[in-house]
Amino acid sequence: MTFKILIAAGALATLAACGAGDTRYATPPSQPTARVASAYPTLEVVEVQLPTYAASEDIYVAAPGGALAPLGPLWADDPGRAMTLQLARDLSAITGAQAAPEPWPFRDYAAAKVDVRLEDMLATAEGAFRLSGQFFVAPDAGGRDQSGAFSIEVPIPEGAGAATIAAARSAAVTRLAETIARRGL
Repeated sequence: MTFKILIAAGALATLAACGAGDTRYATPPSQPTARVASAYPTLEVVEVQLPTYAASEDIYVAAPGGALAPLGPLWADDPGRAMTLQLARDLSAITGAQAAPEPWPFRDYAAAKVDVRLEDMLATAEGAFRLSGQFFVAPDAGGRDQSGAFSIEVPIPEGAGAATIAAARSAAVTRLAETIARRGL
């Protein structure tokens, strides 16, 4: 009986040690202050497309030579999913429109779709968190299609840790929502 308890305790200790290195960081809640009227009462936000490195759980930073390296800690949620959810919340708060991530959960179709495709999502060697890419707004009926490029940088202190980078990512997504609201909705 004692031998079985020792085996079970050893197995539990091994499992605990395996998960001990997975420190995860969530982005803090955003609080957009901008208010922009939208031509569309409802918005469906397509899942944000990320570059391959940014789609992983790793938090990436750029070295001075341009090489990308994982910082060590991980994002708390799938980055594409988390950014899509925040973008929908922020667009709703900024415009007053009913916004939701795809698939659209309501009976009627959304008045417009918002699609974001990122080229960069990382902490730079120059001391900023960068989001760059393109956005597309496609009305369901009537209205003009809109698109635009963006490059958003939020300053971070040199040697910033994962919590600071997560806060900068949240701020960058809020600025992206403001950009889309002003230029696309």
